[in-house]
Amino acid sequence: MVVLAVGGSSVLAQDIEPRAYSNAPVGVNFLIAGYGYAEGGAAVDPSVPLTNANIRVNAAFLGYARALDVLGRSGKFDMVLPYAWLSGTAEFAGQPRERDVSGLGDPRFRFTVNFYGAPALSLKVLESYRQDLIVGASLQVSAPWGQYDSDKLVNIGSNRWWAKPELGVSKAWGSWITELAAGVTFYSDNKDFFGGKTREQDPIYSLQAHVIYNLPSGIWVAVDGTYYTGGRTTVDGVKSDDLQKNSRAGVTVALPVDRRNSIKLSASTGVSTRTGGDFNAYGVAWQYRWGGGL
Repeated sequence: MVVLAVGGSSVLAQDIEPRAYSNAPVGVNFLIAGYGYAEGGAAVDPSVPLTNANIRVNAAFLGYARALDVLGRSGKFDMVLPYAWLSGTAEFAGQPRERDVSGLGDPRFRFTVNFYGAPALSLKVLESYRQDLIVGASLQVSAPWGQYDSDKLVNIGSNRWWAKPELGVSKAWGSWITELAAGVTFYSDNKDFFGGKTREQDPIYSLQAHVIYNLPSGIWVAVDGTYYTGGRTTVDGVKSDDLQKNSRAGVTVALPVDRRNSIKLSASTGVSTRTGGDFNAYGVAWQYRWGGGL
């Protein structure tokens, strides 16, 4: 999971995350550490003469999650803090420019509850649980605490709050699981954009789908896809022609190491891009579990 802002436009809507609405034993804690790399075009405001941009991001992140009992239904709280090293080139007003910066990214906090098909269960009881249909919802919020330089177009932090409510459905078919999640991301204004301008952004509507296969060894593989639209921006009252209608595809592989440890590998790429960041992304994460009877 890489969190960054490019030209003030978050790549949040391009995230692809399978098994976000799976059941987990109540009281189990998860510590996640990982690395991500992304490279590609930058999403910039068309009113600013920045062209031929190529951005490279190396990011490390640390996350924590806990499985909860929410009025008898399974739930989860999680948070992620990234640190990124960003570099790239572009042409500004026809002249070549370079950017090289590092710092904290904007942290994320999320609360999830499965209100149908996934009761809150202990680890012992969950071992005999078999998923059928799960329906859940989540609310994710990001705080503008990451690195931000108002006289630069390309930054790691976004200098604004955003919130993303989402509805998810997960259906098991033997060893196969299909998932669908629909969300909308709302943004506060960036009132210190590129020299003190006010930058507003319309909501981004996103839809992601996953097909997951569970192997008997505990390994699972997911084929992922997402489509998102919206996000037109306005700078000091002037609307930009930057409506997004983009799609991405990817694959995720989870490899159990032992009862407490696992490794997750992921990769994704742009399929079609009207405007915004068209990039390739790769990631690896280690997860350690404890508590809840483990």
